[in-house]
Amino acid sequence: MKRIFLFVFLLPAIATAQVTQKTKPKPKSNTRAVVKAPVVEGFVINGEVTGFPEGTTVALLNGLTGAPESETTVKANKFQFKGKMGNPDFKIILFNKQPPFITLFLDNSIVKVTGERINIDKAKVTGSPSHNDFEQFNNSLEPYKSVFTNPNVYDSAATSNALQILKEFITSHTNSYITPLAVIRYNQVADDPIKTEEMFNLLAPQLKGSPMGVYITQQIAEGKSNGAGTTLADFTQADTLGNPVSLSSLRGKYVLVDFWASWCGPCRQENPNLVAAYNKYKSKNFTVLGVSLDKAKQAWVDAIKMDGLAWTHVSDLQGWANAVAQKFQIYQIPANFLLDPEGKVVGKDLKGGALERKLARLLK
Repeated sequence: MKRIFLFVFLLPAIATAQVTQKTKPKPKSNTRAVVKAPVVEGFVINGEVTGFPEGTTVALLNGLTGAPESETTVKANKFQFKGKMGNPDFKIILFNKQPPFITLFLDNSIVKVTGERINIDKAKVTGSPSHNDFEQFNNSLEPYKSVFTNPNVYDSAATSNALQILKEFITSHTNSYITPLAVIRYNQVADDPIKTEEMFNLLAPQLKGSPMGVYITQQIAEGKSNGAGTTLADFTQADTLGNPVSLSSLRGKYVLVDFWASWCGPCRQENPNLVAAYNKYKSKNFTVLGVSLDKAKQAWVDAIKMDGLAWTHVSDLQGWANAVAQKFQIYQIPANFLLDPEGKVVGKDLKGGALERKLARLLK
């Protein structure tokens, strides 16, 4: 489910909106009759682009999965797509099956797209109220884009302002199909499943039942399981020399309980980030406790040495049947819990820049 949002997270910032129904004005005497806008049963995308050879393929992709939904070609610098949206949603317009691409938030409107090949990702999109809101929201977060694009650097003021913008947007757009994306962004920055759930509960029922709504529900449930504020239960396993090590023996420090294995490619790719965080904060009351899901002891020990993991490691060498992993329902790795000096969870599944940012907040 997590991979479904690939295109969404490539965006510099996430934005809004659903078309709201306006109250029909009552005719007044001595005034012109109100002309009704034409009813649009579906969407029409009229494209006018320059710089593309005649016959260049143009594909309309699902903005969440990347799956192609329709295809046409450029003829006399023009192309067109027609269809019908069940709900407003992200779409991608891709030329010649390669990036850069145009991202738009589409509803059942007559939309015009104009641009040139040299900077097609900056094409102008008009006619869709939803896309107008999308751009407006992007602009509101523009001053704080570093919060999303450069997570290794923690800026408390920028983070606070970005969270405030997201909160205000969520509370004022509870019926918008883009708002679940704002909730996802909120969760990304706040790293607090309880507060994220509060934001999510403001959404209209149809949004909670949407694919992104289901995704958020899953993320909240996972975050609350041994989540923030809970005390992680104690455990004891043997280190590489066979000596028993308990989690409680590390009380008084911030501890990252890291689940990994020598055979896990993503884990090994993440290890340099852990090494960097450990080296930066080990003098500030921070350490790591590695819990390995290995079966072969030598492979485990060799990986520790090869990756320079200079902290305590434990394992019962039972692979996925590791008793600690079973206890905490670890079904995929890498996975981790960040504990405060009292043993309470203050972060979960913090990887890459997210771990660095969290530690920067806690260990100033």
